Amino acid sequence: MLKAAFIFIAPEANSQQHRSVITTPQVELTVIGVSDYLSAVATVKELVAQGIGAIELCGGFGHEGVAAVKKAANNKAVVGVVRFDIHPGLAGKSGDELF
Repeated sequence: MLKAAFIFIAPEANSQQHRSVITTPQVELTVIGVSDYLSAVATVKELVAQGIGAIELCGGFGHEGVAAVKKAANNKAVVGVVRFDIHPGLAGKSGDELF
């Protein structure tokens, strides 16, 4: 079974509270909200320790945020990205401007 995660970024998200797990016969997907890049890095370290092998980041993560997450995954999980140059949920800005 593939253990994967989707991480979205929202300024008031709490990574311990704003999470859900969806299980299908082939995939266990953990969805987690984080408040900033530092929280994302801590969350990714936790996820790879739990055996998550694939992590997808929402479009709110800018290039710097993606790089920080990839470094935190330490080649223990592949990292993919949904891309927006600016994100509609972050007042039309990139996470790099905000976090």
